[in-house]
Amino acid sequence: MHPRSRVSRYSGGIFNLMARAIWSGAISFGLVNIPVKLFSAVSRKTVRFHQIDSKSGARIRQQRVNQDGEEVKYEDIVKGYEISPERYVMIAPEELESLEPQKTRTIDIEAFVDLEQIDPIYYDHPYYLAPDKGAEKAYKLLVDAMDEASKVAVARVVIRSKESLVALRPRAGILAMETMLFADEVINPDSLDELTVDGSKTSKRELDMAKQLIDSLSADFEPEQYRDEYRERVLEMIERKAAGETITIETPEEEPQKVPDLMAALEASIAASKGPSGGGSKRKTRSSNGSKSSSKKTASKS
Repeated sequence: MHPRSRVSRYSGGIFNLMARAIWSGAISFGLVNIPVKLFSAVSRKTVRFHQIDSKSGARIRQQRVNQDGEEVKYEDIVKGYEISPERYVMIAPEELESLEPQKTRTIDIEAFVDLEQIDPIYYDHPYYLAPDKGAEKAYKLLVDAMDEASKVAVARVVIRSKESLVALRPRAGILAMETMLFADEVINPDSLDELTVDGSKTSKRELDMAKQLIDSLSADFEPEQYRDEYRERVLEMIERKAAGETITIETPEEEPQKVPDLMAALEASIAASKGPSGGGSKRKTRSSNGSKSSSKKTASKS
């Protein structure tokens, strides 16, 4: 078996397994309840490593110890909120449990809003909602109605003892659910001095050239074109080491980055985008019959 097949199958661990619902409940709005099941919409492909003792090759085990180095049993651990240096308010598990939101197992819709009113910065984690048995018609009706109205539902839901603000939106005939950040969790850019650009001014010529560069690099978004190249390099290195190859590390010399002349950089970028291998060659155009056509970028081989 090729090393890549071996590495990918083991590290993934979930290939060929059917997706399972991680929560079930009902969408609730007005007097309507639609039973649904929740599925994660993403499968992270992060390469995960264990910590290993370089001398013995044994895995590192973590222990809970106090400042004197003595191991503490799990049942003797409480949570502490630091209110000043080395001063804590200790909270027992049962005290936190008494404050947990009521587990209603419903996604309570509070409002329907226009999609463009929600800044994408508020989105956190995506999920899919599937209709439970017998709820297919009501589910489809909600999806179609939201799609035609171009609305997104803002709701609250309790999952694993945590209340979340969520957005429900129609996507390709189904309902997608995004957990959202609360307003006080999003940092106001006005609080960051480095983001203050009030004193900077641009000329009309600079703006026109910047717009020209943007236009030359404009294309349809095709997610399949983008790959996690770092992860691929890591997996390739793991395969080579697993096959017994010795890895030679070459450290590239870092050259100091010069602040470019803005106009010169714009002109050079526009010229490069118009070349045979420039980004402009990836732009999609529409033929006279309305269909999309795309010119493929060619690369010369040395």
